[in-house]
Amino acid sequence: MYTKKEVLRFVKENDVKFVRLTFCNPFGEQKNISLLPDGLADAFEKGVSFDGSAILGFSDVTKSDLFLFPDPATLTILPWRPSPGRVVRFYCDIKNPDGSNFWGDTRYLLKQVLAKGEEQGYACRVGTECEFYLFKTDENGEPTQAVLDHGGYLDIAPLDNGENIRREICLCLEEMGLMPETSHHQQGPGQNEICFKYSGALSSADHLLTFKSVVKSIASRNGLYASFMPKPLAHERGSALHVNLSIVKNDTSLSAPDDGEQRLDQISEHFLAGILDKVPEMTLFLNPLTNSYERFASGEAPKSVSWSYQNRSQLIRIPAANSDRYRMELRSPDPTLNPYLAFALLISAGYEGIQKSMALPPPQDIDMFRAEASVLNRLQSLPESLLQALESAEQSAFIAQSIPAELRQKYFAIKQGEALAFQRNAERREDKESFYHAWYFSKS
Repeated sequence: MYTKKEVLRFVKENDVKFVRLTFCNPFGEQKNISLLPDGLADAFEKGVSFDGSAILGFSDVTKSDLFLFPDPATLTILPWRPSPGRVVRFYCDIKNPDGSNFWGDTRYLLKQVLAKGEEQGYACRVGTECEFYLFKTDENGEPTQAVLDHGGYLDIAPLDNGENIRREICLCLEEMGLMPETSHHQQGPGQNEICFKYSGALSSADHLLTFKSVVKSIASRNGLYASFMPKPLAHERGSALHVNLSIVKNDTSLSAPDDGEQRLDQISEHFLAGILDKVPEMTLFLNPLTNSYERFASGEAPKSVSWSYQNRSQLIRIPAANSDRYRMELRSPDPTLNPYLAFALLISAGYEGIQKSMALPPPQDIDMFRAEASVLNRLQSLPESLLQALESAEQSAFIAQSIPAELRQKYFAIKQGEALAFQRNAERREDKESFYHAWYFSKS
């Protein structure tokens, strides 16, 4: 947690030659501006201007001037850059010319949600488990459909060819102050997973963006392409982003009972009920690509709104864990989401559940992937396509009160155009699988 003064001294004393000011658009795509160290003091005080109309989902040309203000607490050295002449990076606040906060700054939106919870004594810890594929590249460095290996779940070398890449990623993250806990080969060929230790919601969102950039950079350095597509290969397992949530009240963890019984405390029950109540309406933001719903259709992601203990077929499960790691795990999201926007909506829904003392429905202690239609028909379902998710979000009073109107309108319009364009183009192609592959890689 550096101050501006400490940051300026660090930059001066540690041979820093370039400073990157990083932010993301509403769709979680990272952008940055580089400046020389001599300009950092001015950036803290006056900001650095950029053309907001050139960023997808931001302002139009009539109000295009926006300013980046680096957050000194997010100072990070980029270890994959040369040591002589270091490069550091900051995440930034985005402001209008008059100094007010820009409506499209989703990082600020998450800050607002967390501040409201703090007023009531609540905080939320978040941890992520992110899956991705490693593909070989061609002579031009473009991704192919050839996966790095044909290993399976928890395989070791030589079946697992991603072992060294994962180790390089984890060591790089550790140098940057992030805390990866475990890494392993996942079920799909060339598929990997790295899990993070929980932290505050804002730092967890920052870390997820950092993680994705590190994975892509190190994969590229090794002649590979890392894809976070939800379903990059039609006949192989999709990639998920499992989001783990736990509630803290007045700095005290609301955790599992000391007697070892599987049960949630009452506040956590209300929080979980709030998320279950609103998750269909926010699915557009948790699963933002047309490809996201290919993963649902293949039976690898939960589609019914249900929960249970340990059961991995549920939308939300409560894993078996000791008290300090007792949590709820949401299993529907995928890695293409904007973490600031997604976490803001999930935590807002949970806090609403607490405020309204929402009752938690009974757990579904069955395999939801094999459940009979009579069981599934009693439960609410998640949207089955991007257009259905868009319709649900557009009709949601919760989304309307949680996301600024300008941001909603931009997001909805772009997603509708994307879904319709994909639909039109896919219908014209006979070789649909190759087309899907090329289309989605351009998006991820």
